[in-house]
Amino acid sequence: MDTERVALPVESEKASPVKQRVVLILILLVTLLVAYLDRVNISVLVADETFLREMGIKGDAVAIGSLMSMFLFTYAITNAILSPLGDWWGPRKVMALAIVFWIASCIYGGVVSSFAGMIVARCILGLGEGMHWPMQMKFVKNWFPPQERARANSTWLIGLTAGPALAMPFMVWIIGAWGWRSSFFALAAIGVIPLLLVWLFTTDQPRENKRISSSELEYIENGLITETNSILNRTTESKSTGDNWKSFLLNFDYWLCVIFYVFSSSAWWGLATWIPSYLKQAMGFTWSSMGFWANAPYAVGIISLIVAGYLTDKIERKATLGVLHMLGGAVGIFFAAHATGQVEAALCLVLAVSALLIGLPGHWSIIQKVVPARALGAGSGFESALGSLGGAITPMIVGYFINATGSYVGGLMCLVAFCLTGAVAMIILWFRNV
Repeated sequence: MDTERVALPVESEKASPVKQRVVLILILLVTLLVAYLDRVNISVLVADETFLREMGIKGDAVAIGSLMSMFLFTYAITNAILSPLGDWWGPRKVMALAIVFWIASCIYGGVVSSFAGMIVARCILGLGEGMHWPMQMKFVKNWFPPQERARANSTWLIGLTAGPALAMPFMVWIIGAWGWRSSFFALAAIGVIPLLLVWLFTTDQPRENKRISSSELEYIENGLITETNSILNRTTESKSTGDNWKSFLLNFDYWLCVIFYVFSSSAWWGLATWIPSYLKQAMGFTWSSMGFWANAPYAVGIISLIVAGYLTDKIERKATLGVLHMLGGAVGIFFAAHATGQVEAALCLVLAVSALLIGLPGHWSIIQKVVPARALGAGSGFESALGSLGGAITPMIVGYFINATGSYVGGLMCLVAFCLTGAVAMIILWFRNV
């Protein structure tokens, strides 16, 4: 627990019977869900002929991939530069500011008339979402004792797959009924929901929350005190910014997590960008059936993520599901690339996407363990930045191989190689009993 916390009075007699950490994690879930609605909107748009013609990128797979890549490049830079704001200002203020940027990017995206303007809209979104992701980590670190973090992480991470699961059919419906610009305006309106939830119903620390009961506060703080004492028994935690960065930059386990996350993110964003186009153009799905089958992998992924969070809290070696995460992704993508039937291809993508979720709760639990509390925003942001750079390059790499070979197989096989590389890092972590 952060020893610099200021003790504020807890109004236990006015406390809500609802566990406030449950309220918090549900708000984080909604926030990430909306974030992913904004992110993957472009994946549906690049399967829309009208959008491609108006942007002047029809038939140019590299330009299409760059719409996701430029978002992720900006996201990565913002992670690296602005994520420490959460350590200074607190996650609530930074997350609210991030959501304001999301809303602005959606409004602008709905009115632009050129490809360059759309790139600017995507960069504004990357700026906001780059600040957001590390704040999720900071909230969980502050509000949940170590023994609950894998389940807490798996809960808010549901937004990672629920967002695309909802986005695919929702965006297909809106675009089909009112055109592609309407999708941006709808997302801008939806963005107001997490903004109000974060600003009105969250606090940086449990002790600052007037709705929390004394028993819940005691339970949370006792768990955090035990964790802090365990850290202090091993080493004296420095307050120096430089020493805090060294504490994770010189940690071998941290870098194994980084390797895993970089290649996992690359495989994830490669799929997220190209699944709708692959199903519609390569496998011959209709517009409506594409929406259903593009949604299916993420819908099944929700169940995988929930089960993974529960199992990870029960498993001593948190890297176990990380190994299955990468190997399962490699198998699913490989067979999807070589599928001959529509249903076969779609089911293989279900396997791939589901697998690429199950290792995340354990991964973030490891990060929350190896990175000091006061540097968690910087540590998770730095890793997220590197992961986003990998993810940023991947859609264009896949697009390059699609253009070069005239087939989706070459691009998808790159993602298989990424999964196998990430598996090696997790296998090493497993043997290190992490």
